[in-house]
Amino acid sequence: MKGSKVIVAGFWITTALFCFQIGFTAYAQLKLPQVAQAFAHMGFPTYFRVELSWAKFAGIIALLLPITPARIKEWAHAGFAITLVSAVIAHISVGDGPAAWSWAVGTAVLWAASYFFWRKLEAARSTVVQLV
Repeated sequence: MKGSKVIVAGFWITTALFCFQIGFTAYAQLKLPQVAQAFAHMGFPTYFRVELSWAKFAGIIALLLPITPARIKEWAHAGFAITLVSAVIAHISVGDGPAAWSWAVGTAVLWAASYFFWRKLEAARSTVVQLV
């Protein structure tokens, strides 16, 4: 029982921190001119920045709502992983240094912790369902 509480707490803490971080990036992409300039510097069109921001907000909702089906949460996690890896690649490809891409790497660490605990939580749930 104690292990399951640690898993639940680990999931919600890491997921809340991850969602806060990714939510801030989505907000920044929509509202901060320096972030818009960074997207232009990497060669992305304006519509992509806006589209990506709204997709991040949708993914945050999917991760935080307990009633979201597991498959949707899995896709949200996958989308965030692709986004974070792509951000690092985009920054490196235009010659940006660690100051530019370290934000994505730090967010990826939070993502990995959230995903790790989510998989543990899902494994525990499937064990309980099989026992019933």
